[in-house]
Amino acid sequence: MTITEASSTTYKKGTTSTSASAVATGEPVLVLGTVNGTAITATQVIVQPVGGQASAYSPAQVVAFQRGAPSAPKEEGQIPANYTEGEGTIVSGATAIKAAEAALATYQGGVVNRVVQVSEGIYQVHNVGVNWPHHIFVNQDFKVVGAN
Repeated sequence: MTITEASSTTYKKGTTSTSASAVATGEPVLVLGTVNGTAITATQVIVQPVGGQASAYSPAQVVAFQRGAPSAPKEEGQIPANYTEGEGTIVSGATAIKAAEAALATYQGGVVNRVVQVSEGIYQVHNVGVNWPHHIFVNQDFKVVGAN
């Protein structure tokens, strides 16, 4: 991926605001922004804190992607009754960040490429790069309530 910095890009180290100079080559980061092909225009870059989950990975430990066999569909927890895949309103900013953080704290791995409000107070976090879960549902208190 190519990361493009915008004048409005913000930076955090863990939960503390910082500057672009806090990003060192090879340091794990979470980049939130707009995806266009293989490029991301960053709205926020979060440097993973020392000792955090992402610090357990280094370039030497990266495993090449190999397509696995599809698994049977499965659901866990509470899926909104009126949920229809592909419907909803894309959200951004602090709401999207909090929903993504909650989802990834519960279901580790994968990459969030969008957050969609699917009903009043329920957000669907679209998790790609993992076999399951593909959709993680987070309530207005940013607690995970279900996945499919």
